[in-house]
Parts: sequence; C-alpha cells; structure tokens
Amino acid sequence: MSKEHDRGMTVIVKTVTRLTVGLILLYGIYIILHGHLTPGGGFAGGVIIALAFINLDLAFGGGVSAKIFSKGKTSVVEALGAVMFLTLALLGMKYGGFFDNFLHPDGSAGQLVSAGIIPLENIAISLKVGAGLFGIFLTLIVLQKFESEKK
Repeated sequence: MSKEHDRGMTVIVKTVTRLTVGLILLYGIYIILHGHLTPGGGFAGGVIIALAFINLDLAFGGGVSAKIFSKGKTSVVEALGAVMFLTLALLGMKYGGFFDNFLHPDGSAGQLVSAGIIPLENIAISLKVGAGLFGIFLTLIVLQKFESEKK
C-alpha cells in the first residue's frame, strides 16, 4: 500500500466524506442565503462551510483541504469578508444612516429578495467566520505537526 492510502481514516469514512462534503457545502450556502427568512444566516452558514473543509482534513489526513485553501488564501478571504461587511455598512450612510437598507427598503415579508443588504451582509459574515474558523484549524494542524517533530 502507498503512503496516500495510509493517511487519514478508513475507506468507509473517506467514501462517506466524498459523498457528503458537497451536500454539506450546499446546505451551508442555503443557510447563508435564506438567513433573513429562516433561522441561520452568515455565522451559522460560515461555520457549516468551514466544517466541510475540516471534515476533508479529518477523513483524508491533515493538509488535504489546505491544498484548496492555504493559510494565505484563508487570510485573504477573511479580510475580504470584513471589508465587504464594513463597505455595505458605510454605503448605507450615503442613503440615510449606518447599515441603512439601501437596496430594497420596502421589501415584502417572506420574499427571498425582500431583505435588501441583509443577504449580502450574511455572505460577508460567512466569509469572515468560515475563513477564520478554518484558519484556526489550519494553525492547530501546524502546531500539532511542530510539537510532534520536537519530540
């Protein structure tokens, strides 16, 4: 057996992870986009999306999802989420006040596109939270490898 097969968990766990990671990502996106209509939003959706990538690392061995999102890319995505959140808040100042709903101020309750900037704020928060949580996980992997090499 090659080294690739030795890393990570059993074949069953790897197979289930391959089948479910896409569904977990899709569910996270759903939670983000419908956060103004149902319980959820940017924070919960960001955590779900980060956990999908963490699931890949746990099933296939550390560093698999780090090939998709390196520590540097994770920092950029986290900063992008923060800048997007603040930009939307400050754009509201131009139209009336901080965080003013300038896209659709008279939305109909229950409609998907009725919330104005709230879905965009949810997307920004999800980028910030998801990238931050995944960055913490990557840092813990690096620290664990460093500690195991010291011994």
